[in-house]
Amino acid sequence: PRWACSLSSKVTPVGTGDTIYALSSAPGRCGVAVIRASGPGSRGALQSLTGTPKIPPPRVLALRHIRDPHTAETLDRGLVVWFPGPRSFTGEDCAELHVHGGPAVVSGVLQALGRVPGLRPAEPGEFTLRAFRHGKLDLTAAEGLRDLIGAHTEAQRRQALRQMEGELGRLCQHWSHTLTQALAHLEAFIDFGEDEDMEEEVLGQGPRSSSGVFIPDLGIRTQGLVQCFVPKFGVAVTVRALERDIRAHLRDGRRGELLRGGVQAVIAGPPNVGKSSLLNLLCRRPAAIVSPVAGTTRDVLEVALDIGGYPLVLSDTAGLRHATDPVEREGVARARARLSQADLVLAVLDVTSVSPTPVALGAALAALEPPPGMPCVLVLNKADLLGGHRGFLGVTCAQGPPVTLLSCKTGQGLEELLEVLTQQLAQLCGDPLLGSPSLTQSRHSRHLGACAAALARFSHGDSGDIGDLAVAAEQLRVARRELGRITGQVGAEEVLDIIFRDFCVGK
Repeated sequence: PRWACSLSSKVTPVGTGDTIYALSSAPGRCGVAVIRASGPGSRGALQSLTGTPKIPPPRVLALRHIRDPHTAETLDRGLVVWFPGPRSFTGEDCAELHVHGGPAVVSGVLQALGRVPGLRPAEPGEFTLRAFRHGKLDLTAAEGLRDLIGAHTEAQRRQALRQMEGELGRLCQHWSHTLTQALAHLEAFIDFGEDEDMEEEVLGQGPRSSSGVFIPDLGIRTQGLVQCFVPKFGVAVTVRALERDIRAHLRDGRRGELLRGGVQAVIAGPPNVGKSSLLNLLCRRPAAIVSPVAGTTRDVLEVALDIGGYPLVLSDTAGLRHATDPVEREGVARARARLSQADLVLAVLDVTSVSPTPVALGAALAALEPPPGMPCVLVLNKADLLGGHRGFLGVTCAQGPPVTLLSCKTGQGLEELLEVLTQQLAQLCGDPLLGSPSLTQSRHSRHLGACAAALARFSHGDSGDIGDLAVAAEQLRVARRELGRITGQVGAEEVLDIIFRDFCVGK
């Protein structure tokens, strides 16, 4: 697909003077299509296609005839807008043409732009890459923009919008600023620690707190030459507090990643209890083959769902039992493998074959061998066979996983199941609008974990001479570099291709 091509070998670095253009709205027939050009030649391109040297005032939509500059043929009549840099999305001069969204119109305008000297088609993600290069957004905001474009549920949209607006980037910058201040004071002491005035003026003033007030006392003492570093106050206290803050942020249960990629849920249970029927009921279509013959499902069938605004990737699996048929045995092995990787288990049992007691239900659930600590929802299917005896589950499993009665045949109990699923997803993903911004990428967690490890090495260092302090200072530099890699302040080149390769052309 066009969005999967590698960016590193194709995108011309910013500053080479070229101008790019592409369709920035979704491809296909639509009411209005937006075509964008960015670079020093975008003003000339706008003049060429509108047939006049006069362009509209900046950021003002104007109605114009859009013509082929070579044939003077009118291609469409639409709105044009001019964004002089740096007040544009990319930070460069930009022009946009809002034309009718018919394929012939869009193709004609793109071909006309291609005939303007100095213009070339944009590569996937190149507009956003240029915005990053010009400091209009950091890498976390670029990732948020990509996630916003690809969001399928309300919770995903909220999280992506929050990240695109820079909250995660600002949090990392705040941490980096704290580290920079601590490092500056520590290096000042290393360089000038034997100067009593420096000790009085610098060591008496620790790094500033978030409120802007100096934290007193660096916790460093001198006895002639530097001999003692007491990691008890000042920089040491600040670093330990920062490490605790970062580690607390890392212990979020991967909420941001789960919300971004979808919670992996597995339907598990014995054969012929209605697992495939449950999948069909939840996705409201016959996605899986349903048969009264036990062992029909052999492979893993996966569908993506929106449950209460949260993304759920639901997998139907083979019935868990001791199988003699080699094909079914492979299906059971795949089911157990998927079960071990799940974030949530929907354990399905036949309500007519299990005793309605906590002990019996717990034993039936344990027989499925879900991973320890795995969140589970116990679904007792075939409730239509109970007749009028539906109240017997009122107090069962009060201390265990949620239990719901369901009839996949009649749909009875579906609303209750959806409510329970929504509650479970809310616990796993959290509210994307509350608390600190979530880590949405594995690279965020990796770099933040490396930052916390460097801070731990700093805090655990023994007191000693200047050389020991120099090592401690280096740990602060390592921690700051890891934070910078999250936002792209340092070491961005190695992750640019990874981040922008999934963008579509025109984004």
